[in-house]
Amino acid sequence: MSAALLAAGVARAADAAAAAPGGGEQIAFWILAPLALLGAVGMIFSRGAVHSALWLVVTMLCLGCLYMAQGAQFLGFAQIIVYTGAIMMLFLFVLMLTGRDAADSVIEVLRGQRVAAALVGLGMVGLLVTGFVRALRTAGFAGLETPLAQRGPIGSLAAALFTDYLFPFELTSALLITAAVGAMVLAHVERAPGERRTQRQRVHERMRSERMSPLPGPGVFATSSSNATPALLPDGSIAPGSVSGLVEPSESQRVVRAYRSGRVLAAIETAEHPRRADGGPGLGDPDEVDPFDDPHAGGTRLDPADPADADRHGTRVVESSGPSRGTTE
Repeated sequence: MSAALLAAGVARAADAAAAAPGGGEQIAFWILAPLALLGAVGMIFSRGAVHSALWLVVTMLCLGCLYMAQGAQFLGFAQIIVYTGAIMMLFLFVLMLTGRDAADSVIEVLRGQRVAAALVGLGMVGLLVTGFVRALRTAGFAGLETPLAQRGPIGSLAAALFTDYLFPFELTSALLITAAVGAMVLAHVERAPGERRTQRQRVHERMRSERMSPLPGPGVFATSSSNATPALLPDGSIAPGSVSGLVEPSESQRVVRAYRSGRVLAAIETAEHPRRADGGPGLGDPDEVDPFDDPHAGGTRLDPADPADADRHGTRVVESSGPSRGTTE
């Protein structure tokens, strides 16, 4: 009797050893499982969105390798190729385009949303734990050897996908197609009716226009960057349109009178002038045309400087005997 019991115990131990996973599978499990858990924890506690995505890639790679170790090669390769190679790379591209330093606002849009989110999360965890516990207590994983032996893992997955889960599969494909079409519609830019102009046509139109360069800004070749300071052309005349029409005329005339008094002329005469370089008349030469007196020179017709008006604006005109007409203090 004891010999029979001993023989039965040895047979059961041999069957358990045969059913237990091999040494290589155990080594793979004890290496990949902690790495998968480490990747999940790193994804949760990483501050950067890119780092969280990379930690999730580590977890997915470990799960794919575990699927392969269990004999589900198709599921393992699908995990690596589809999730890790496609979806996660799409997440990384979106993060790079939107800015990896961008962060969501910590202000609650809805009052109490954090508490509600925590309660929903705890409810989902409880639901999953309850389902797993009931499944392990009431039913096992029996009955998988026969279909796997007849069709293999890929055939069994295909049969279940296109028989029992055909409607969810087609619904998921329609949802993906709708999302792709919606993305294309949102990214589409409506163009005005008419022929689309090429770069060459736009260049020719700009060359035929009156002005090839933008208007000079206020304060060019001047001693002030004020919006009331007119821009000066290389010959010393005021550039038309350099002062906005919103500026009061009295303010612009005050700046121009200060220019005529010699402050701006003295600053320009110290620099190299193209008209001086080729032997032409300079700014202080007798034959120079005053742009303020000759409207055809591109300037604006203004009255001579009035010392009384300059004193009202805080500018005192001092006559000098040099080439410039005076200085202001």
